[in-house]
Amino acid sequence: MASTIMGYERPNGEIGIRNHLLIIPTVICSNQVCSRIMAMVPGAVAIPHQHGCSQIGADKTRTFDMLAGTGKNPNVGAVIVISLGCEVVDPIALAEEIRTTGKPVEVFDIQSVGGSVKAIAHGTELAKRMMADLAKQEKAPVPLNKLKVGVKCGGSDATSGLASNPALGAAADALIAEGGSVVIGETTEIIGAEHLLAERCVTPEVSDKLYFIVDRFEKEVERMGADMRGGNPSPGNIAGGLSTIEEKSLGCISKCGKAPIQDVIEYAERIPEHGLYFMDSPGNDIECVSGMAAGGAHIVCFTTGRGTPTGAAVVPVIKITGNKIMFQRMEDNMDVDVSDMLDGSAGLEQAGERIWQEIVEVAEGKWTKAEVLGHTEFSINRIGPSL
Repeated sequence: MASTIMGYERPNGEIGIRNHLLIIPTVICSNQVCSRIMAMVPGAVAIPHQHGCSQIGADKTRTFDMLAGTGKNPNVGAVIVISLGCEVVDPIALAEEIRTTGKPVEVFDIQSVGGSVKAIAHGTELAKRMMADLAKQEKAPVPLNKLKVGVKCGGSDATSGLASNPALGAAADALIAEGGSVVIGETTEIIGAEHLLAERCVTPEVSDKLYFIVDRFEKEVERMGADMRGGNPSPGNIAGGLSTIEEKSLGCISKCGKAPIQDVIEYAERIPEHGLYFMDSPGNDIECVSGMAAGGAHIVCFTTGRGTPTGAAVVPVIKITGNKIMFQRMEDNMDVDVSDMLDGSAGLEQAGERIWQEIVEVAEGKWTKAEVLGHTEFSINRIGPSL
């Protein structure tokens, strides 16, 4: 495998595999303006969300960090921050944080511009100019070992643990062997198998961090007076043949391969270079993938047995399945079929190589099905109540 791929060189030394113009609403009140600008400027992408106001403490910080991290993602070439003008997320501070990467950032608020109609017009002109500048940037050879890939599963069934997850694990091992980074998340999806991951941690301190985040999550569920086993496995998981949370977790952890876990990082925290990392994150598909993107992932590989169409705002999402019936039924949404593992016509390494080749091709510009269909989902994991 070549040691370089064709990508975008960023001013801070990072690499990008896409060159998005990202439009960030600091608050739900500016969602519509951002969405209208995205509709007016082909190639721009907005990330509407429900937060940015009536938040305090950790939630206020999380919203800021998620928006900043998504703007700093190396697949983003330029950013427009659009504020209402009176929310708790500071738009100037947000723009300055994103500018630390060296990428161009514009910022304005709807109230000062004179309302939604004028804000849409102003933002559209900015977006057209910035898109024209991005179009002038050319790809260059960039190091493959700077590639960061998230591994995720959702809508799982029995084929996930038997085929698509272990095949993705083989591809994850291939990337790590090239010097790249892999991040696995979904704290809820490792319960019952966390001891197996803890044994792979490089130090006792990292192992303790893994146990800590699992314990923290379980205590939060208990505080709510709930039992997570009422929602995990989900009804769809159970219908697909998964009987217990432990069974689901054993299949889940196979998608990160066999490499040692270098560290445990918080939700949306920057993903280090080189090796395997665990990100504390929910199992919820969009919240988990959005957190990985905010952490700097270039691609997310997403296994599914039941089928799901969702993608992400700034990272291509590769859909992988071991369920041939579902692949044929939802071919518009699926990228890689490894169901031949189940009839014995393909082995683990062969299926893993198929996924690895797809990762490289997507990194060099091939569109995923989610990208073709225009999926730009984005969501921020919430911690506490609104004011």
